Amino acid sequence: MQIPVIRGLIDRRILVNYRVKPEVLSRLLPAPFRPKIVNGSGMAGVCLIRLKHIRPRFMPVFPGLSSENAAHRIAVEWDTNEGTKEGVFVPRRDTSSRINTLMGGRLFPGKQSHARFNVQEHDDHYRIELTSDDHCTHLLVEGHVTGDIPKDSVFSSINEASGFFERGSLGYSVTSKPGQFDGIELRSFNWQVQPLAVDNVQSSFFEDQAMFPPGSVKFDCALLMRGIDHEWHGRNRLCSQVN
Repeated sequence: MQIPVIRGLIDRRILVNYRVKPEVLSRLLPAPFRPKIVNGSGMAGVCLIRLKHIRPRFMPVFPGLSSENAAHRIAVEWDTNEGTKEGVFVPRRDTSSRINTLMGGRLFPGKQSHARFNVQEHDDHYRIELTSDDHCTHLLVEGHVTGDIPKDSVFSSINEASGFFERGSLGYSVTSKPGQFDGIELRSFNWQVQPLAVDNVQSSFFEDQAMFPPGSVKFDCALLMRGIDHEWHGRNRLCSQVN
């Protein structure tokens, strides 16, 4: 079942990005995906997004849904008959909305796990903490708006970072069916990002040494988006290739 076109507002979106050794990411990716490389590093991270007025495109704003959401993402490439595609692979989605968890794979992409979010925002400062009900995911991010990305980032400028993540608008998410991935494409009508200086970041995912051996992963940068009018367009499911 293809997900319908969904319209809404990205009230706030924070992309917390890590650079990872490509060979480590390769072990985490199902076929046909491979890591997308930037200046010798693979890129992975978490998208923390507050959505408002979410509804099928044909419906008015009033009945729309609002929720806090987190998506763990890996920047990927894969080959098709039309050439090489790029986007993100999403192994885990968490949401504050019970409706999202029930409608995962039908109205929203992939399997959605319920989580508790604690969000504090004031004077361009942000603190977001989430803990999933199944205790598989814990994340804490504290940061503030700043003028530029870190000097040791793999990106040379905020414009380079912005372009990299804007091109990764097509995502494939894990579903309840092994080897099948829901596809969805983000179409934003006013793409704008700001650098976010991170004062504290904790991630049960990226601190898991069974997946990321010591020295294989390092925080790179964070980006902030606010007030983005957008649509989500469903794409056909992709099935993992068996070699």
